[in-house]
Amino acid sequence: MAAILLALLLAAPVLLVASGTVRDSTNGTVPLVLWHGMGDSCCNPLSMGSIKKMMEEEIPGIYVLSLMIGKNVVQDTENGFFLDVNTQVSMVCSQLAQDPRLQGGYNAMGFSQGAQFLRAVAQRCPSPPMRTLISVGGQHQGVYGLPRCPGESSHICDMIREALNRGAYSDLVQKHLVQAQYWHDPLNDDLYKKHSLFLADINQERVVNETYRKNLQQLEKFVMVKFLQDTVVDPVDTEWFGFLKTGQAKETETLQESVLYKEDRLGLAAMDKAQKLVFLSTDGDHLQFTREWFTSNLLPFLR
Repeated sequence: MAAILLALLLAAPVLLVASGTVRDSTNGTVPLVLWHGMGDSCCNPLSMGSIKKMMEEEIPGIYVLSLMIGKNVVQDTENGFFLDVNTQVSMVCSQLAQDPRLQGGYNAMGFSQGAQFLRAVAQRCPSPPMRTLISVGGQHQGVYGLPRCPGESSHICDMIREALNRGAYSDLVQKHLVQAQYWHDPLNDDLYKKHSLFLADINQERVVNETYRKNLQQLEKFVMVKFLQDTVVDPVDTEWFGFLKTGQAKETETLQESVLYKEDRLGLAAMDKAQKLVFLSTDGDHLQFTREWFTSNLLPFLR
């Protein structure tokens, strides 16, 4: 998982094709779609390639699609830094719609920023239907800081930090820097709501899109994993859909304490009541977990 730890810095309605998940007729499995985080790629043997291999070993016969955003792994990695998130989501929606093995439904697992991107897929593209979404260290209320980015990518982190500090909500930065599109500044809430090209939209900050709300509630389970010793994601509460209270940058609030939940702008309160939300945690830094923990805690949602 070292490559992921280094790379993931933070990171019109249509009818469903089926009312229930259609399992592979030959082996009874449900396909799995993976989305990596920034700086990683679909096929890195030390990260996503390892996850894909593990899933295929644990669930024989499963079809695992590890998303490549671009024509090759180089583009895939670069796009995690610099390609507009809405464009990425549209590309993935098109890819999923054209894959015949996914048409009966699929499960999805996103790592770090890949998690909120997959949530956008669930909200915007209900066909083929996503059944269970597992967010592994995802930042569903965005981030407000880049506290640590060690190793060979540190120069990229420095460049990103400078751009965000100079003007995260300027048109230039928003359009060309992935992290800016889920940068959530609690001290400048009006600027965030007005200029955020991605996060403010999928979190219903400006208007309530009933299609988003309806589509997200089609999930059977929405599983969120928080890393209790996370030194990469700030604040770590965002991994459970919590965040900093508006107007200051010290106190946090849980999802259940937020306006998003109390007004049920996204349907999360209804999902919580229906026991569709699952909150898991593990000791360890960002994306650090053992195979044993993974198989015990996440695999049951994918069988």
